[in-house]
Amino acid sequence: MINPKKTRTLSKAKKRDKRAQMVRLSIAFLIAAIFAVLFLTPIVLTITNSFMSETEINANYGQIFAKNESGGKVYIAEKINLKFIPDMVSFSQYITVLLKSPEYLLKFWNSVILVVPIVGFQLLVAALAAYGFSRYRGRIREMIFFAYIILMLMPYQVTLVPNYLVSDWLNILDTRWAIWLPGIFSPFAVFLLTKYMRRIPVGVIEAAEIDGAGELQIFTSISLPLCKSAICSAAILVFIDYWNMVEQPLILLGDTQMHPLSVFLSKINTGELGLAFAVATIYMVPSLFVFLYGEDYLVEGITYQGGIKG
Repeated sequence: MINPKKTRTLSKAKKRDKRAQMVRLSIAFLIAAIFAVLFLTPIVLTITNSFMSETEINANYGQIFAKNESGGKVYIAEKINLKFIPDMVSFSQYITVLLKSPEYLLKFWNSVILVVPIVGFQLLVAALAAYGFSRYRGRIREMIFFAYIILMLMPYQVTLVPNYLVSDWLNILDTRWAIWLPGIFSPFAVFLLTKYMRRIPVGVIEAAEIDGAGELQIFTSISLPLCKSAICSAAILVFIDYWNMVEQPLILLGDTQMHPLSVFLSKINTGELGLAFAVATIYMVPSLFVFLYGEDYLVEGITYQGGIKG
């Protein structure tokens, strides 16, 4: 016999659990929404302000960059007016950047020339190295892999001086190779792909070997396809990291004509605030497209650490 009181008690408990779960989800959603707004506000502000006229931008933000006669900062006595909607939409900043000032486009293409080879060849080197680390185990290989992890944990500023000395010794200082080589052999992608490849079931590799597949066939037909998400994740993260690099070009490239747009953005003078917003918006476009295009791969590659889905 089913006890009606016990049934009602269980039903009430389930309802309480559902309410508690809904409350937790609502709180989590609210917190996530607040953080999303905080993170998106600077991006939205930059994009909308890029369509303002120079006069309107100076009227709103000129006090921040104003200087006194001795070159020092001016005390801001009033609140800064953050405007998200321009009084009158103006495309003059973009016309200046895209048509009248080729220097900005030159810096943009400098960024592309520096970053794209790093992303492509770093993934190639990382895929080959990760396959070796995942397929063959041993004390020496584990020590090398541990060294990779140590290097990955170090901030780039720590290795900047050794990179400078090595570049000077190789006579590649003040050339793009001084940026390319350290970037191509960066350990981050090696670490990510190795952890991913090591979770590929051994039975899959053994089955391929029984069928007569060689190392090249296993690498190209099994390891790479199963690591597609990890490769896309590494590509996105590496691209964003090097697209925003500043220290490397400043130290390793003496010729300012070779500097990327990330360095040039910090040098726009205070009389060109409108151009700064427009250039910053153009500079964000590749990163946004790369992230939005590979968002699913990025999440899958980070959260799902290898293996085969059922």
